[in-house]
Amino acid sequence: MTSTIDSSAPRTAVAGMPDDVADDAAPPATPAAPRAVAKSGVLGVVPRGTVRVAAALGDRYDEILTPEALDFLALLHDRFAARRTRLLAQREHRREEISSGADPDFRAVTRPVREDPSWRVAGSAGAPGLEDRRVEITGPTDPKMTINALNSGARVWLADAEDASAPTWPNVVEGQLALHDAIRGTLEHTSAAGKHYALRSPHLIDLPTIVFRPRGWHLVEKHLRYTGPEGHATCTSGALVDFGLYLFHNAAELIARGRGPYFYLPKLESYREARLWNEVFEVAQAALGLPRGTIRATVLIETLPAAFEMEEILYELRDHCAGLNAGRWDYLFSVIKCFRSRGESYVLPDRGQVPMTAPFLRAYTELLVATCHKRGAHAIGGMSAFIPDRRDPEVTRQAFEKVAADKRREAGDGFDGSWVAHPDLIPVAKAEFDAVLGAAPHQVSRLRDDVRVTPHDLLDVASLRRAGATVTSQGLRTNVSIAIRYLDSWLRGTGAAALDSLMEDAATAEISRSQVWQWIAAGTRTDDDGRTITRDRVESLILDVLAELPRPHGHRLDDATAVFRSVALGDDFPSFLTLGAYSQYLVGSPADQP
Repeated sequence: MTSTIDSSAPRTAVAGMPDDVADDAAPPATPAAPRAVAKSGVLGVVPRGTVRVAAALGDRYDEILTPEALDFLALLHDRFAARRTRLLAQREHRREEISSGADPDFRAVTRPVREDPSWRVAGSAGAPGLEDRRVEITGPTDPKMTINALNSGARVWLADAEDASAPTWPNVVEGQLALHDAIRGTLEHTSAAGKHYALRSPHLIDLPTIVFRPRGWHLVEKHLRYTGPEGHATCTSGALVDFGLYLFHNAAELIARGRGPYFYLPKLESYREARLWNEVFEVAQAALGLPRGTIRATVLIETLPAAFEMEEILYELRDHCAGLNAGRWDYLFSVIKCFRSRGESYVLPDRGQVPMTAPFLRAYTELLVATCHKRGAHAIGGMSAFIPDRRDPEVTRQAFEKVAADKRREAGDGFDGSWVAHPDLIPVAKAEFDAVLGAAPHQVSRLRDDVRVTPHDLLDVASLRRAGATVTSQGLRTNVSIAIRYLDSWLRGTGAAALDSLMEDAATAEISRSQVWQWIAAGTRTDDDGRTITRDRVESLILDVLAELPRPHGHRLDDATAVFRSVALGDDFPSFLTLGAYSQYLVGSPADQP
């Protein structure tokens, strides 16, 4: 089979939507000679560059890293690697503008998109398994967690290769293997203790719908190297690697088994980044012989700039878009990151005193629901981090109570579904959405015409402290402790860690270190004792925290502390802690070996 790649098929356009400008446009693709691939019967063009493996291979890795799959990754990098780099530079520039005092706003140039009532996204139409998403469970893609998630009874499983997964080489490839086998109904796992895990059904339609989350645009994959046609070798894009391997190996099988290739897209900051994803989808579908619109994506609105471009993001992805998700923890991280240098009036209180009912967060979630339903998209609520403890009834009671209240608010506000992090919370969340939805699969038809959100509403982070929320010495200590303990877990290869009865992922560590950095930069005083937060004070807390932590065999506490110091106590503010931690401490570590 051969196919011709054409990502410029006509689409209904809205007058005034800006086209890519010179620094944002992909260079014209050199037509490649069509050819058939003997083994796979797909990928009807020859890539101009190459992708090679630069790491050891474990058992069955060759089933994922096939020559044809690597060719597919090379094709994606040929077309989109340079564009990705330019967009990341634009992202950094915009973030620095906001940090220096320029408030984000709804773009005037894209007003015609927002004001045109005629366009809609694809939504769940023609996407089996995505119509009813009232409860979604999240988790990494190792075999045990894959089986537990698919046996959980949730409607959807967010198969997470991003914030809940440390990107070790085994996690990247073996996660793909687990998904490959689960989709085909053959996945089994036996733990080191001898406990056996198996899927409750070999039929995919009997299990939660899989929605795969690749890494964000900012992350690289150092174990695969891309050499472009000019001969220059670079790391591959983590996003393109995760997306490409999953789609290449599973798209046809998913369709044959009554589902489809569905994705969560993390960390987007602009409609141009959404446009890039849409063009990736178009090229990938053409290369694999998939009908246009086969891929469906749900975008996480988890950055402050993206909150001002929700409709534009939906518009760019409209042929492939299923909905938006309120990624609350990364959203808080983004708010802190954007306002980190703007003084005390932009300082948030302790994380535990930042509820989703805070005015600026309420504005964000209400705008998300109204935007989604206006355009026929699902609105999916965020994660409640509380988790039950089967050995502690009181912890479990409190978790159930808090999760129920959170999901009751979301369902009442118009969300069509929401996330949980633990199987025991599925009935709790389901009961709250059942009470609102009844037998209906969603409430997309419920238009929130009453919602009126201004830029000030989204930016009024000072409202919490005006209302009495505080920065406390315990909150400071908690940030130091959580960040170091999470980083220790991440460096040992575990990206979803249960800490203090909360399920934490990379977003929690990002909030914790960002708050510490901002509090130091702003000269914030802790309200309970009036003491200024300084580097010396945090250094003393680091020593106290380390003195209390156990040091089991294989711990990475010293490295975790070094990472924390570099991202919380340095003069500069790294955009993501995972960038340096990955390159300097994770790659080549014991956890990184097959």
